[in-house]
Amino acid sequence: MTVKNKIEKKLNNRLQPTALEVIDESHLHAGHAHAPAGGQSHFRVRISSPAFAGLSRIDAHRMVHDAIKEELEGPIHALALEIIRPQ
Repeated sequence: MTVKNKIEKKLNNRLQPTALEVIDESHLHAGHAHAPAGGQSHFRVRISSPAFAGLSRIDAHRMVHDAIKEELEGPIHALALEIIRPQ
Protein backbone atom coordinates (compact mmCIF):
# COMPACT_ATOMS: atom_id res chain seq x y z
CA MET A 1 0.00 0.00 0.00
CA THR A 2 1.39 3.41 -0.91
CA VAL A 3 1.85 6.18 1.66
CA LYS A 4 -0.90 8.13 -0.12
CA ASN A 5 -3.30 5.19 0.27
CA LYS A 6 -2.42 4.84 3.96
CA ILE A 7 -3.09 8.53 4.55
CA GLU A 8 -6.44 8.33 2.74
CA LYS A 9 -7.50 5.22 4.64
CA LYS A 10 -6.58 6.58 8.06
CA LEU A 11 -8.20 9.98 7.48
CA ASN A 12 -11.37 8.38 6.10
CA ASN A 13 -11.61 6.00 9.05
CA ARG A 14 -10.82 8.55 11.75
CA LEU A 15 -12.41 11.77 10.50
CA GLN A 16 -15.08 10.61 8.03
CA PRO A 17 -14.48 13.58 5.73
CA THR A 18 -17.07 15.02 3.37
CA ALA A 19 -14.21 15.87 1.02
CA LEU A 20 -10.68 14.50 0.92
CA GLU A 21 -7.86 14.97 -1.55
CA VAL A 22 -4.38 13.62 -0.90
CA ILE A 23 -1.80 14.80 -3.39
CA ASP A 24 1.70 13.34 -3.61
CA GLU A 25 3.94 16.32 -4.39
CA SER A 26 7.19 14.41 -3.96
CA HIS A 27 8.15 14.87 -7.62
CA LEU A 28 8.32 18.63 -7.00
CA HIS A 29 11.09 18.05 -4.44
CA ALA A 30 13.22 15.50 -6.29
CA GLY A 31 16.89 16.16 -5.67
CA HIS A 32 16.29 18.26 -2.56
CA ALA A 33 17.91 17.36 0.75
CA HIS A 34 15.94 14.65 2.61
CA ALA A 35 13.86 13.82 -0.47
CA PRO A 36 14.13 10.06 -0.98
CA ALA A 37 14.70 8.78 -4.50
CA GLY A 38 11.46 6.79 -4.45
CA GLY A 39 9.28 9.76 -3.54
CA GLN A 40 6.23 9.32 -1.28
CA SER A 41 7.59 11.91 1.15
CA HIS A 42 5.87 15.25 0.39
CA PHE A 43 2.09 15.51 0.54
CA ARG A 44 -0.70 18.06 0.37
CA VAL A 45 -3.99 17.15 2.07
CA ARG A 46 -7.24 19.00 1.45
CA ILE A 47 -9.90 17.86 3.87
CA SER A 48 -13.33 18.87 5.09
CA SER A 49 -14.95 17.05 7.98
CA PRO A 50 -17.80 17.57 10.43
CA ALA A 51 -15.25 16.54 13.08
CA PHE A 52 -13.66 20.00 12.69
CA ALA A 53 -16.84 21.87 13.65
CA GLY A 54 -16.15 24.37 16.40
CA LEU A 55 -12.42 23.65 16.47
CA SER A 56 -9.63 26.12 15.96
CA ARG A 57 -7.45 25.67 12.92
CA ILE A 58 -4.65 24.42 15.17
CA ASP A 59 -6.88 21.81 16.82
CA ALA A 60 -8.10 20.60 13.41
CA HIS A 61 -4.47 20.27 12.27
CA ARG A 62 -3.72 18.29 15.43
CA MET A 63 -6.55 15.88 14.64
CA VAL A 64 -5.11 15.22 11.19
CA HIS A 65 -1.59 14.83 12.57
CA ASP A 66 -2.84 12.40 15.22
CA ALA A 67 -4.65 10.30 12.60
CA ILE A 68 -1.48 9.88 10.51
CA LYS A 69 1.16 10.10 13.24
CA GLU A 70 2.80 6.85 12.15
CA GLU A 71 3.42 8.21 8.66
CA LEU A 72 4.64 11.55 10.05
CA GLU A 73 7.24 9.68 12.10
CA GLY A 74 8.38 7.73 9.06
CA PRO A 75 8.07 8.33 5.37
CA ILE A 76 6.47 11.80 5.37
CA HIS A 77 9.03 14.58 5.25
CA ALA A 78 6.64 17.46 4.48
CA LEU A 79 2.89 17.87 4.85
CA ALA A 80 0.78 20.81 3.71
CA LEU A 81 -2.74 20.90 5.15
CA GLU A 82 -5.74 22.71 3.74
CA ILE A 83 -8.52 22.24 6.26
CA ILE A 84 -12.09 23.32 5.63
CA ARG A 85 -14.09 23.65 8.83
CA PRO A 86 -17.90 23.70 8.87
CA GLN A 87 -19.33 27.05 9.95
